[in-house]
Amino acid sequence: MRVLVAEDEPRVADAVARGLRREGLAVDLAPDGESALFKARVHDYDVVVLDRDLPVLHGDDVCRALAEEQPDTKVLMLTASGTLDDLVDGLALGADDYLAKPFAFAELVARIRALARRNGQARPPVLRAGDLELDPVRRTVTRGGRPIELTPKELGVLETLLRADGAPVSAEELLARVWDEHADPFTNTVRMTVMTLRRKLGDPPVVHTVVGAGYRV
Repeated sequence: MRVLVAEDEPRVADAVARGLRREGLAVDLAPDGESALFKARVHDYDVVVLDRDLPVLHGDDVCRALAEEQPDTKVLMLTASGTLDDLVDGLALGADDYLAKPFAFAELVARIRALARRNGQARPPVLRAGDLELDPVRRTVTRGGRPIELTPKELGVLETLLRADGAPVSAEELLARVWDEHADPFTNTVRMTVMTLRRKLGDPPVVHTVVGAGYRV
């Protein structure tokens, strides 16, 4: 899952980004509304965590533009005020959810995952392929009932492939969905991650290479 955090307070933004990355999410940061809107137009985000009181371009304007241009991108608006009027205003602008500061980090993660599940078709709570199971909420993987320890990137790759439901996923798409904007597009990090993932998942192989198309489960 790829998330954009638009927050002008560096300490808050860095803390949120670190926490979300520990949860296995790919996170980009934007310090103001103008850069947030630019990045949202360039990259395909599942969720935009949007501080309402942003400099340069106000969060309300960013939210309004995203609602008009990218209705499938979910917006979680953050605000220093949790009044009912602010909640109504934020939702009227096109925000999909609203969270007042200060907030519990666990609640932020839960709301982000809930918004991501609302994208597209309904998704099963546990992803399965044969005897392989991945629980996106608990971030656990088992095969034949045996727990398998994966790194956040390995888990992100596996989740992306499972959600593709057998369709091939290109290395470029995996890089865009699992890594952030600082990932080198010319690196072999995707290939190396898939190789390690295959080894951990064991035999018979679960992840297959589709020549010229990418990988699939």
